[in-house]
Amino acid sequence: MNSSRHGSVGAWAKRCYFASRAAIEAVLRPYDLGATQWYVLYQLAHDGPTMQRDLLRTLQVERATLSAVVGTLVRKGLVEQVPDRVDQRQKLLRMTAAGTKLWDELPDLALIHKAAFDGIDDAAIATAIRVLQIATERLDNLSRKGTDA
Repeated sequence: MNSSRHGSVGAWAKRCYFASRAAIEAVLRPYDLGATQWYVLYQLAHDGPTMQRDLLRTLQVERATLSAVVGTLVRKGLVEQVPDRVDQRQKLLRMTAAGTKLWDELPDLALIHKAAFDGIDDAAIATAIRVLQIATERLDNLSRKGTDA
């Protein structure tokens, strides 16, 4: 991983993401939850009942992925889908009593942030965030325009 193409900011951002994802999966495995399932529960625990379509934007996942994750959470009895009163095709998601109980038992995933960033200067972290935000915005703009712009 010492060659220049593997030492880029993008390569390290990707490696950090995958390492973070693996750590989250390891912490959640005893609870039979995956990372995206945790994110859905997090949103419902903190924001309350939420329209499923709104989670697509919040979690930035594909519709099919979210449908599968929500279906799994429904089968586990952790989340329920309620048809919207106005548009029956739209689904409101809310945590069940079993979901709330499980949520209250889950470890705080801040331990992963602490493991990754403890002892690193706050200014260095702020710089890394700023650099990645700018790069992400630029790449999002590039992909909206197309690569021939």
